[in-house]
Amino acid sequence: MQISFEPTQGIFHLQNKQMSYVIQLIHQAYPAHVYWGRPIRPGQLGTIIQYQERCSFHPNPIVEDRSLTFDTLPQEYPAYGTSDYREPAYQVALPNGSTITELVYENHRIIPGKPALEGLPATYVESDDEAQTLELELVDKLIGLRVFLSYTIFKDHAAITRSVRFVNEGSASLKLLRAYSASVDFEHGDFDLLQLSGAWVRERDIVRRPLAPGTLTVESRRGSSSHQHNPFVALLSKDAGEDHGDVYGFSLVYSGNFAAHAEVGPYGTARVSMGINSFDFSWLLESGQQFQTPEAVMVYSSEGLGNMSRSYHKLYRTRLSRGEFRDRVRPVLVNNWEATYFQFNADKIESIAKAGKELGIELFVLDDGWFGKRDSDNSSLGDWVVDKAKLPNGLEDLVARVNDLGLEFGLWFEPEMVSPDSDLYRKHPDWCLHVPDRRRTEGRQQLILDFSRADVCEEITAMIRRILQSAPITYIKWDMNRNMTEIGSAALPPERQRETAHRYMLGLYGVLEKLTTEFPHILFESCSGGGGRFDPGMLHYMPQTWTSDNSDAISRLKIQYGTSIVYPISSMGAHVSAVPNHQVHRNTSLEMRGDVAMSGNFGYELDLTVFTDEEKEIVKKQIADYKQLRPLVQFGDMYRLLSPFEGNETAWMIVSEDKSQAMVAYFRVLAEANAATKTLRLKGLNPEFDYQIAGIPGEYPGDHLLYAGLPVAGLHGDFQSKIWLLERKQ
Repeated sequence: MQISFEPTQGIFHLQNKQMSYVIQLIHQAYPAHVYWGRPIRPGQLGTIIQYQERCSFHPNPIVEDRSLTFDTLPQEYPAYGTSDYREPAYQVALPNGSTITELVYENHRIIPGKPALEGLPATYVESDDEAQTLELELVDKLIGLRVFLSYTIFKDHAAITRSVRFVNEGSASLKLLRAYSASVDFEHGDFDLLQLSGAWVRERDIVRRPLAPGTLTVESRRGSSSHQHNPFVALLSKDAGEDHGDVYGFSLVYSGNFAAHAEVGPYGTARVSMGINSFDFSWLLESGQQFQTPEAVMVYSSEGLGNMSRSYHKLYRTRLSRGEFRDRVRPVLVNNWEATYFQFNADKIESIAKAGKELGIELFVLDDGWFGKRDSDNSSLGDWVVDKAKLPNGLEDLVARVNDLGLEFGLWFEPEMVSPDSDLYRKHPDWCLHVPDRRRTEGRQQLILDFSRADVCEEITAMIRRILQSAPITYIKWDMNRNMTEIGSAALPPERQRETAHRYMLGLYGVLEKLTTEFPHILFESCSGGGGRFDPGMLHYMPQTWTSDNSDAISRLKIQYGTSIVYPISSMGAHVSAVPNHQVHRNTSLEMRGDVAMSGNFGYELDLTVFTDEEKEIVKKQIADYKQLRPLVQFGDMYRLLSPFEGNETAWMIVSEDKSQAMVAYFRVLAEANAATKTLRLKGLNPEFDYQIAGIPGEYPGDHLLYAGLPVAGLHGDFQSKIWLLERKQ
């Protein structure tokens, strides 16, 4: 790994074993993108960009050089208004009403390691020899705007991170109208764009479509990263598949409004840009102040989507997630939500916990309804005090009763919300997001607290702290069940109202930083109606996310498969729920529900007390099997074999880093009459190893399993699944 600078040609070369990324200073002033892809030697890097004089409709910023126009130059951080008509990376409004700026290179630094981003989640290193960072310093001297482009390349990850810091050194205030984290120009647009899109209870469908002249945009305007679109896109070469072809991934470490654009210009070039959504955004940058963008994580793979995914998985699992639970196996839990909803008391909760203990459950999670006067979803959010009608002896007594059974105790919160019918709202009606004289639109009969305000953040933090200090709680499910409307803050002046959504995220990140630091022994799980805020920003504070409110086994095949494009299995909450399923009303076997949920952080979301003796034995075996498997499942490398988006079957496998263990999971949705025989070709194994397969006599050479395959037989009927466990023969 190294970052080198060749001053004669103005070449910066960022390189590790997996990739090269090359920048060139054109006329020693304008950073241009030269190359991103497989590692290349220095050689003739200065000759890669080609120049050609164009017609007068592509103006020339330097009169003496008619071959140079910003409209065709592959720029690292382009502006609009000085001859580039494509999508800009930033835009600044000046006191005179204009938006014309021009950043020119002034200096650079090559820094060991990776500096943290103030107030924002980001990837990190544990020692300076894990990465190097290039900081390009650009300046617009006319207005005193200084901009720092940051590039970090990791030694052992096929990733480059980018972020930008704006500093106003002038005497007048400036207003940022757009501040993206990254922009990359490609010499051609012969790519497909891959995105992860959907809706509540059907998150992260894989959508692949070709680029064409014009702009494709993937974005959220909802105040969160959203169920509808994940803050991720990838460009794929036309021949790229799961195991071959060039793939360029872009993932934003941010949990709020985002945008990703892929634009094809008139000469067939492509530009990808990503960052905070400029829609309804601005930031007043007063003299002496600075603004930091979130981080974009860019991964290159020459071996298809699978290799790109594993690069993201390892980086996000080991150098984005933090805390005690980053490298610890996660407990098997039961959550009472679908068992009881709001109707429970201490005895009912204890009975579920007792049944769970007998089955091997390790953690009981008390979901919504334990606080205020919360008998339905129409009240009490914001009143984080125990409901003595349900728990007359308090939370401490219930936790003690569960602990005495040998289980840990977890608790559900929705701290960012407030019910109009709550003591908090009656006392502080101005504490929610709102706009004067406009209605306050409710979602799920609740409003959103204004986390852009320090006083709101401090009060909510104090409330949660009191609960967490009151009993030995070891798990928190942090929920958020609506998106933003009437985005305004009573604490901000008119000229700063369009900062509210981003200031909200900064406030939320500050609260999470405090609580996760103060309570390091607590495993935090993020949730937003399931997967509505499944993004890298939240993973920095909470190492796992409730993947979807839809726990139907068949639906989860697509949801978990799509999520795995970017996110590691260690980040996915996956539970067995009752049938008929509460979201799609489908009946699937307890065995299949367990097989699907085992490819995640395993648990149950139903009433354990109503199991038959036969069901109890099935569940006991599932839990015992998972406890043996979870180090492999949570920390192994995932290989996707068959896509649920392409057919009736789904398959994936997880392989240990040393290739000595593997779990193979196969799922078939509908049976077919007189079907052909099926063989599953495996991936990720060592072809030189011999493997034993649990329950099957004999030894299987690794190369046979990789190239000839593993027979699939003995499955009858709809909704079938099978798991094979492989162990290297010593």
